[in-house]
Amino acid sequence: MLLGAIADDFTGASDLANTLARGGMSTVQFVGTGRGKTDCEAGVVALKTRSAPVDDAVRQSLEAARWLLEQGCEQIVFKYCSTFDSTPSGNIGPVAEALLRLTGTGVAVVCPAFPATGRRLFMGHLFVGDRLLSESGMQNHPLTPMTDPDIRRWLRQQTKGEIGSITLDVVRSGAAALRNGLRAELTAGHRLVVVDAIEDGDLTTIAAAVADHKLVTGGSGIAQGLPQNFRNQGKLSGMAAEVPLVDGPGVVICGSCSTTSQNQVACHLQNHPGLAIDPAVLMRGSMSVERAARWVEANAAENPIVYSTAAPEVVSFVQQRFGRENVAGKIETFFGGLARRLADASMRQIVVGGGETSGAVVEALGLKNMMIGPEIDPGVPVLVADRSGPLGLALKSGNFGAPDFFAKALDRIAGHE
Repeated sequence: MLLGAIADDFTGASDLANTLARGGMSTVQFVGTGRGKTDCEAGVVALKTRSAPVDDAVRQSLEAARWLLEQGCEQIVFKYCSTFDSTPSGNIGPVAEALLRLTGTGVAVVCPAFPATGRRLFMGHLFVGDRLLSESGMQNHPLTPMTDPDIRRWLRQQTKGEIGSITLDVVRSGAAALRNGLRAELTAGHRLVVVDAIEDGDLTTIAAAVADHKLVTGGSGIAQGLPQNFRNQGKLSGMAAEVPLVDGPGVVICGSCSTTSQNQVACHLQNHPGLAIDPAVLMRGSMSVERAARWVEANAAENPIVYSTAAPEVVSFVQQRFGRENVAGKIETFFGGLARRLADASMRQIVVGGGETSGAVVEALGLKNMMIGPEIDPGVPVLVADRSGPLGLALKSGNFGAPDFFAKALDRIAGHE
């Protein structure tokens, strides 16, 4: 391995792996560390630490980084969501600082920008489309409500040191100017530096400027230019692994409650049967995995969807009644159990909406690693795992994908355009 990455959730891992694979690196996504094949140029370790306690997130991230370094990785990427999903007491800052210490790195960029999905960073403020992050719907996220678009200010609440900042005009002056800017920030005592980017070209410049950095942090967009650094050094093989097509019955599982996911669920329901999972009913024990699985099997020929997606006010009501963590845990356990039950019964295609839901599903399925297939929508590739034969997956972050993503994903897994 040349490049190792640590992602704080499973959809983010597949997003990053997709970016690296498209950049020409043979890439494998690992579930945890030390598992399965390691003959690749880029290894992406998928963790489920975004909403974990800080100590757990730091410990797991350091374990992953140590394992990647043992595989020979020359550069480590800490990947978090392009909407910087966290809380004022969240994990992004503490994990980044711990990785700085582990790698002996003086300074690391912080850049969640991903222009292809509308995430742009300007004057340290994160935009989603034409709205500030705090006005994009992310302020209503059930686990990580983002109420401040200033990434510098948000990150400062999580860290022990001061946060640096480099504006777009410096980035547009080129990689050399950016390197000088990063050195100046380090001299000023700023080891984490928020760097503006609003176009893919800005991310390419950032990548060129950090070619010799041991640690890079950001959304998957930051990785767009990293393969070129290794190509310039003559280290890439140019060999891509063959990813098998996976035909057979398919199901969609969606636990995300984002506005994008609500629209995607509504779109899929226009042509496919759906089973709505009421969180309150689930908490009372009136819905079981076996009951839902029998419904899916009865509708398997029509690419059904099982979803707990609901409007923010509905989610808030249930959380207040039963407790936020209890509700989230119950939903994740349910969907994980459902995916395992269906895969055991020969379901060969599983499309998942939502980062936490995706993590629960992959862990329940007991997968070790996944090959990276073609891109479905920006940031979301086809994934193929070996589970008593090929199992096709798509793991979608709540805010990613076109309205028809779910149907498109099932077609792409099977090799249909």
